[in-house]
Amino acid sequence: MAFAPLHDTRVRKATFDWLTQQVSRHGDVLPWKVLSDGFQFDGVRVPLVGPQGIFKPRVLEEVPLSITTVYGGPYDDSFGSEGLLRYRYRGTDPNHADNRGLRAAMQRRLPLVYLHGVAEGKYLAAWPVFVVADNPGAYTFTVAVDDVRHPGLADDAQAPLSTGDEAEFARRAYSTAVVRVRLHQRAFRERVLDAYQHQCAFCRLRHQELLDAAHLIPDANPEGDPLVTNGVALCALHHAAFDKYFIGIRPDYVIEIRPDLLDETDGPTLKHAIQGLHLKPLTLPRRRENRPEVRCLEMRYELFQRAAESRG
Repeated sequence: MAFAPLHDTRVRKATFDWLTQQVSRHGDVLPWKVLSDGFQFDGVRVPLVGPQGIFKPRVLEEVPLSITTVYGGPYDDSFGSEGLLRYRYRGTDPNHADNRGLRAAMQRRLPLVYLHGVAEGKYLAAWPVFVVADNPGAYTFTVAVDDVRHPGLADDAQAPLSTGDEAEFARRAYSTAVVRVRLHQRAFRERVLDAYQHQCAFCRLRHQELLDAAHLIPDANPEGDPLVTNGVALCALHHAAFDKYFIGIRPDYVIEIRPDLLDETDGPTLKHAIQGLHLKPLTLPRRRENRPEVRCLEMRYELFQRAAESRG
């Protein structure tokens, strides 16, 4: 069957509308099952993911709908020096059907969905993304994120953009950089919360909406890597108190409250939610390899001690 531009555009627009609804419902990290179940379009189910990273549902004839980077998968998809995504070919044959499909997406300037696995079974969705270059020697495509106002989403679609347009490149580079930062933030949060079994390490609160992943060494610090061992799961209250050095964690995983706060008299929140934690053990991940790294704890505890001394 010949490529049908209007049908293709309708499917992609319906996909983006559906994704907007799902993000509103679930947040921007979506479960695999939601993406696998997909939605109905003209009586046909449209999943967004399949067994392979480059995925074309039956409702489309030629060009894929989505590309996926699986968490812990075999492909080393990464961001290049200019900030755009390098997405690996399916295998090493440039003429594999999946690779031909992405090449067609590039030639026709068609928008795709990019799904990045931030944890087991959890994906951050970005759309629309565009294949902007084919790199056969490296077995990769270059992919850029754009915004939903791109002409390729309009009903009269297929209006090309100039590949030499500096404003276009700058917009896409910026949009891709924003997604890259969001991806790292969400990946850090999901992995830390998974490690701590979705509970606050101080008070054991389990309400997902109120949990954060706190850095031990701040991410602005060159050593503040977004690793589980540099993080701890905290509820919003304790995250704020931890960031302001009301609360510290000793390298032996014991919680300390700043001395001046222990002497303070206030309402029940200070008494039970802050002072009551003093010298309590930190709730740790079950897997030892996910526990806070001692070096990170030592650096953080030193900052806590300085804050305490300044209050003395």
